Amino acid sequence: MSVSPSLRRGVLALGVALPLTAGVAFAQGTAPAAAPAAPAATAPAGNKVVARVNGQDITEADLAVAASDPALQLPSIPEEQKRELLISYLIDLKLGAKAAETAKVGDNPDFARKLAYNRDKTLLDEYLDQEARKAVTPEAAKKLYDETAKNMTPEEEVHARHILVDNEEDAKKAAARVKGGEDFAKVAGELSKDPGSKTDGGDLGFFTKDRMVEPFAEAAFKLKPGEISDPVKSQFGWHVIKVEERRAKPVPSFDEMKDQVNAYLERKAQQDLIVGLRKDAKIEKLDDKGNLVEQKKP
Repeated sequence: MSVSPSLRRGVLALGVALPLTAGVAFAQGTAPAAAPAAPAATAPAGNKVVARVNGQDITEADLAVAASDPALQLPSIPEEQKRELLISYLIDLKLGAKAAETAKVGDNPDFARKLAYNRDKTLLDEYLDQEARKAVTPEAAKKLYDETAKNMTPEEEVHARHILVDNEEDAKKAAARVKGGEDFAKVAGELSKDPGSKTDGGDLGFFTKDRMVEPFAEAAFKLKPGEISDPVKSQFGWHVIKVEERRAKPVPSFDEMKDQVNAYLERKAQQDLIVGLRKDAKIEKLDDKGNLVEQKKP
């Protein structure tokens, strides 16, 4: 897997900020000793100083910015350990940035272009987030859910069991046993090769037609509750199917769909913003000789 330069820099900086013993402790699942607690601050929480580098403060607000950096996401590390890693990273960042200034890295024209690019990107990201937050309200989410749910056509689904065997002869024998009155779940537990349902008596739960391979689905959806199929061949082997129930698939509740609804509202607000900005802008594209090849006027 390739690693982006920003992620690589972030991870390396986090790694070198720790002594070797701390790295071993992480690998073994134990936390290094926590830093002594700082005295209670009288300043606002965001201004609370967590470290100093050559007299330059690092605050809780700085820590929050670093924690939101996608290159520094550490989901598998406990919060207290992550905090110490981020503080160490910010210390390295201050030291490295100061050294880069002394080395006049900022005088390079490429640096100015990168700085301008990152400024534009951060401004746009903040603007998009701001507009997304405005769009995602409880009222807007509920309205979108109600409009969508109203137009949904309920899908039919069945609750079925099956016995999966390797060949047609074994499938015929299994079908004869269950059609002759033996308990389907008992026979499935004895004969079925499907590890996912064997221990549950072949129970597959409820499913819609599109969730199963075609020969299996066609056979299952032709059966009435209580009926058992003849042997059915699929790419997995031979099946004997029993349908337990049929029903219209319930429409998911608002609570079940809320995260997806909110995500849609966010994306739509951001997309509409960009489309609107382009619509009102004069945009010109040039070829490699500087000649105009495309122009769009507002």
